[in-house]
Amino acid sequence: MRVRVRVRVRPPRTLRARLVAGTLVLLVLACAAAGAASSLLLERFMVDRVDQQLGMQAGRYAASLEHEEREEHPRGYDGRSPFGDERGDTRGQAPGTLGVRVVNGRVGTPAVVGQADPSLPAADERALASVPPDGVGHTLALSRLGRYRLMAVRSSGGAVLLTGLPLADVHATVRRLQLAEIAVFAVVVLVTGVAGAVWVRLSLRPLDRVAATARRVARLPLSDGEVALPDRVPDEDPRTEIGQVGQAFNRMLGHVGQALAHRHASEERMRTFAADASHELRTPLATVRAHVQLARRDPAEVPPNVRHALERADAESSRMGTLVDDLLLLTRLDAGRPLAREEVDLTRMAIDATGDARVYAPGHRWRLDLPEEPVLVPGDPDRLHQVVVNLLSNARAHTPPGTTVTVALREVAARDAAREGKPGGHGSGRAELTVTDDGPGIPADLQGEVFERFVRADKARSRASGGSGLGLAIVRAVVAAHGGTVDVESSPGRTVFRVILPSLPSA
Repeated sequence: MRVRVRVRVRPPRTLRARLVAGTLVLLVLACAAAGAASSLLLERFMVDRVDQQLGMQAGRYAASLEHEEREEHPRGYDGRSPFGDERGDTRGQAPGTLGVRVVNGRVGTPAVVGQADPSLPAADERALASVPPDGVGHTLALSRLGRYRLMAVRSSGGAVLLTGLPLADVHATVRRLQLAEIAVFAVVVLVTGVAGAVWVRLSLRPLDRVAATARRVARLPLSDGEVALPDRVPDEDPRTEIGQVGQAFNRMLGHVGQALAHRHASEERMRTFAADASHELRTPLATVRAHVQLARRDPAEVPPNVRHALERADAESSRMGTLVDDLLLLTRLDAGRPLAREEVDLTRMAIDATGDARVYAPGHRWRLDLPEEPVLVPGDPDRLHQVVVNLLSNARAHTPPGTTVTVALREVAARDAAREGKPGGHGSGRAELTVTDDGPGIPADLQGEVFERFVRADKARSRASGGSGLGLAIVRAVVAAHGGTVDVESSPGRTVFRVILPSLPSA
């Protein structure tokens, strides 16, 4: 069984690492190219020197073999090397010089200066016989002697005289050069890597300041309220790319700051207007309702159409009063008005609100899922009661009769809340209140804005249900003021509103 291990080399991600890595890669390629070129040039130069030596000999060493054979063996060559002894005559040749005579395609016994037994296998003899007598150097690898540079010339008697010099010294010199180059190039790459990393870090320091400023801006809560943007990036040389980025970033921060300032001023004006309008409308609305109720108590006979008009005026004025109160509450929460802080029994509040819902909507099935111990939270009891009531009213108003609505409450430890991805307090638990129904669900395009103000599923903005579109907006504002969160998950057949609040230890 073979196990394949795949190693993935991930490229560097940061700009600093990419610049250093790119520089080192280019340097390594340049060193490799320079080393290869210098090795080839040196080898070519030394081989040319060997060719010059072979040209100067012009086959004299191989020719001397013929004279030796005639002197010692007048009746013919007996197959033994004329230089059987290492101390024999070398004709003034360098050690390792090879001499061979080729007559009619047959290779005579070779002679190698400094070797007692220069006999060669048949494959090497065939290779020697194939060298053309053109007076040009040829490189040949012999199995016993190694690589040789050979030059063949034709003698006056018609024999081919081969003279060769070993290339071992050439190859040894080239290897020494390559080892020296590898050592030098390794030191150069190491020093360049360290120096390049320092240089790139210094060069990118202005870009680090831009990134640090951007991170500080990213941590700011830009969604609402007054926002104080951090200091601008220090001015850099506009002739450099980093300086141009810094200047563009500073201009962008200026535009963003102006936009945020205009938005905050507009929000403040809207909050002031809503608060003032709510205050101003409460008195005339109370007066209208008082007059309508006084007219309805008049014992005199009133025509049916007039009585119906009075009843509608009383209902609409009551609804408008509720709308004004909701707007005033949202305005106060937006302004950061402090809420009451006392111990609130969320369990008792859920029981009471569900009991009231059974009275208002007997056609729904209302269920409670509560823990054995009461769940206590710190906060404003009136506002938290409004949260529970608004969630139940929302379920009642947007689901048909026969829908099952379940109100569940439980305590979630801080460790469990963190594991579930929910916000948790430092060392304290969280109370989780959920209102679940099996109704038709919320349209997908409305789920992202269901907690916004004046948002209704009915695009015609029908008043048949009496809703103002502020109930869930109040829920989110009150929960946020208590340091909690609220979210919704909805699909056909199941909708869950989940409220998370800081809790107190159970009694």
